[in-house]
Amino acid sequence: MTAETVNRVIRVGTRRSLLAKTQSGQVADQIAARLGVQVELVEVVTEGDVNQTSTLASLGGTGVFVSALRDALIRGDVDVAVHSLKDLPTTPFDGIALAAVPPREDPRDVLVARDGLTLGELPPGSVVATGSPRRVAQLHALGLGLTIVGLRGNIDTRLGRVASGDVDGVILARAGLARIDRLDVVTESIDPLQMLPAPGQGALAIECRSADADLVADLAAALDDAPTRAAVTAERELLRTLEAGCAAPVGALAEVAEGEHGPEIWLRAVAAAVDGTVELRRSASGPVTDAAEIGRTLATSMLDEGAAALIEEPGKQQA
Repeated sequence: MTAETVNRVIRVGTRRSLLAKTQSGQVADQIAARLGVQVELVEVVTEGDVNQTSTLASLGGTGVFVSALRDALIRGDVDVAVHSLKDLPTTPFDGIALAAVPPREDPRDVLVARDGLTLGELPPGSVVATGSPRRVAQLHALGLGLTIVGLRGNIDTRLGRVASGDVDGVILARAGLARIDRLDVVTESIDPLQMLPAPGQGALAIECRSADADLVADLAAALDDAPTRAAVTAERELLRTLEAGCAAPVGALAEVAEGEHGPEIWLRAVAAAVDGTVELRRSASGPVTDAAEIGRTLATSMLDEGAAALIEEPGKQQA
C-alpha cells in the first residue's frame, strides 16, 4: 500500500436505496478497517431509482443501476463504486476495473408469502409478483397455476404488497434481505433445482478507475474472494456468450468445491421461454482455473440447442 493511498479519503459511491447504502456501507467499513484509510459514502442517483414504475427491461435492462455510478467514477466524483454484481453488464467498461468481488451471500431467490405459505402451498390462481423475466419463466415452468404480475420499487414497497393483501407473495433475492436483516419475512428459500438465480446474484462488485492502479491492487488484496470471483466469472461468461442481459430469462449458478485433482467448479444454467413452455437446463464442470472457459463452452452448447430463440426478446415481457 502506498503512502498516497493511506493519506487519501476514499469516496465510495452508492445508490440511495436502503439496500444499496447498507451494502456499500459494509464495504466502506471493510475498506477503512483493512486499508487503514478514511472513507466517505457519496450518494448517486440512478435512472432505475428515479423511475419506479417502468419495467427494468423497458429502461434498458442491463446497466440501468450501474451507469450513473460509473459516470461518477469517470468524472472523479467518487473513487470506488459498489454494485450488486448481477446488475453489472458483462462487457468491460473502458477506464474502469473490477477491483474486487467479496465473499458471496446466499444466492438463492426467496418467497415472501401470506400466511407463511411456500410455493407448493399457494393455491392455484394465487397472485405472485416479481420484477424478473427469469423468475417469471421458471415460475411458469413449475406448473403451479400461479398468476404472475410485475413488481418494481424498493424492498419495503415490495413487501408491502404482501402485507396489504394486494398480492399473495413476492419473489426476492435472499441476499438483499440478509444484508438489511429482514430474513424473518422469508417463507421459503427456493431450491436452485426449481429456480436458478441470476448470474452474479448475491455477490457484490467493487469498481474503481483502472488508472488508479495502487487502489485497484489494494482493494483486490484486501477484499477479493477467489472462489466467489471464479464462480461469478463462469456465470457471467455464460451470460456474455449467450448475448443476454440481466433482464433476460437466463439463470446460472456456479459452485466451487474440492475435487480429486484440486478445486473444481460446477456450473448450472437455464434459458427459458417467459411463458414457461420451453426450458433448457444444462450443466458443466471443470477445474476452477478454467472458470471462464466452462461458462463459454456451456453457453455455446446451449446456443446450439436453441437457447437464443428463448431469450432474444425479453424486453417485450412485462415482468
